Amino acid sequence: MSRLNIRNVVLTDLDCVSEIESLCFPAAEADSKNIFQERISVFSEGFFVAQLDDKVIGLVNGGVTNDTHLKDAFFKTMDLHIPNGDNIVIFGLDVHPDYHGRGYGKELMNHFIEAARKSGRKKVLLTCKKHLIKYYEQFGYINEGLSKSTHGGATWYDMYLVL
Repeated sequence: MSRLNIRNVVLTDLDCVSEIESLCFPAAEADSKNIFQERISVFSEGFFVAQLDDKVIGLVNGGVTNDTHLKDAFFKTMDLHIPNGDNIVIFGLDVHPDYHGRGYGKELMNHFIEAARKSGRKKVLLTCKKHLIKYYEQFGYINEGLSKSTHGGATWYDMYLVL
């Protein structure tokens, strides 16, 4: 049985991460290949992929801010990224649908949290849909209630984890 390897993204992963994103999110919410390319070039330290053998099967990526909530504009540009900021935001946690239910998302999230802790961040911030609140609470995230986010026309909830 293959062991999951989690590593920092590289530019050659661009097509894979874009494809996985398009399978995991509705078109209005999915990040574009151009956005992923910008994230890779600006902050690959906060962008991890999960790999089985030679195949990328999942990803988690983010940016750094001093804000206490994830702003919608951050989904579109890394101009809001502050390298030495206090908090790290998660833009998305994706696992290819063929690999759901095997704990790979949990491994990616735990890796991201540990990397954030090692880099000296104070909090991890994210937005999620109502049905995922319990999922994120298992990692220690606290639900702050309805978000101001209107990303992709969906209803979101703000969550944070104190490191």
